Amino acid sequence: MTEYGIHASHEQIPPAELLAAVVAAERAGFDAAMCSDHFSPWSARQGQSAFAWSWLGAALQATSLSFGVVNAPGQRYHPAIIAQAIGTLGAMYPGRFWAALGSGEYSNEHVTGEPWPRKEVREERLLECVGVIRGLLAGEEVTRDGLVKVDRAKLWTRPGTAPALIGAAVSTRTAAWCAGWADGLVTVNAPEEHLRAMLAAYRNAGGRGPTALQVHLSWAPTEAAAEAIAHDQWRSNVFTPPICWDLETVEHFDVVSENVTLEQVREVVNISADPQRHIEWLRGYAALGFDRIYLHHVGQDLRPFVETFGAKVLPALR
Repeated sequence: MTEYGIHASHEQIPPAELLAAVVAAERAGFDAAMCSDHFSPWSARQGQSAFAWSWLGAALQATSLSFGVVNAPGQRYHPAIIAQAIGTLGAMYPGRFWAALGSGEYSNEHVTGEPWPRKEVREERLLECVGVIRGLLAGEEVTRDGLVKVDRAKLWTRPGTAPALIGAAVSTRTAAWCAGWADGLVTVNAPEEHLRAMLAAYRNAGGRGPTALQVHLSWAPTEAAAEAIAHDQWRSNVFTPPICWDLETVEHFDVVSENVTLEQVREVVNISADPQRHIEWLRGYAALGFDRIYLHHVGQDLRPFVETFGAKVLPALR
C-alpha cells in the first residue's frame, strides 16, 4: 500500500512553525515526512531557509514518523560530515531516517566561493561522495584523493543498520544512472507519461528499493485563493534544468519569474479547491507504482491543508 507523507519546505516556513505542522500532520493521519535542505529559498517571497539537520533531530523526537532529507554533498557539505549526520540520526532513531542525494543547485553552493562544475563533473563528484558516505557508515576508515578529498576519516558513532541512500532525479537519464548506486528513487510530480518513464528507467537499469514522489499542490477553500497561493509562492520554481541548477541568487530567480503566468505554474503544481480533484491526482500517481507520495502544499500556512487533507483526502486514498 502506498504511504502518504508531508513535505516540509524550509524555504517557505520558519522552523518552529514547520515542526508544529509535522506534529499536526502525524495526528491528522499522515504516514511519513520529508524535507528540503537548502541554504537559500528560490524567491524573496518564500523568505526562509533554516538548517535542515538541526530541525530533523527535533522533528524525529517530536513525532514517530519516518523522515527523509534531500541533500547535495560535495561542495557546501563535505561527505564525511554528511555521513556523520546520517549516522547520528540513524543511531538515535533506528529505521526512521533516509537521505536522498543529488548533485545540487548553484543557488545553495555558491556560498563556498568555489566554481560551479559542469553537470557531468557534479555527477562524478556525487558518486565519489556516495562511496565515502557508504564506507564511513560501514565502519571503514576512508581516505580519498579524487574530486573529493578525505583523510583518514572514521565514524565512531554509527547505527546498527545504515539508513537508505536514495537517488534524487528529474530526468530518465539520471534515474537510470541512480540505479547503479541508490537504495531507492525520489522525483517530483510531472505528467504521468514522464513519471511512468522515470520508474521504468530506474527499474530497467536494475534500480532497487522504494520509489517516492514529491507532489507540489495548492489547496485553499476557494479556487481563487488556491491559485493566488501557487502563483505567489511557486512561480520561481517552474524552470526546468539547467536553469534551476545554474541560477545563483534569490534575486536572479525573482527577476526571471516576473512574467510567469498562472498557467505555467499549473504545469508544476496541482491547483484546486476541490479535495476530490486532489484525490484523483494522487490516485493516479499511486497507480503508477510509487511506494511513497509526499504532499507539498506550496502555501506558507500548512494548518488548513493538514486538517482538510487529513479529514477528506487521506481516508479516501486508503
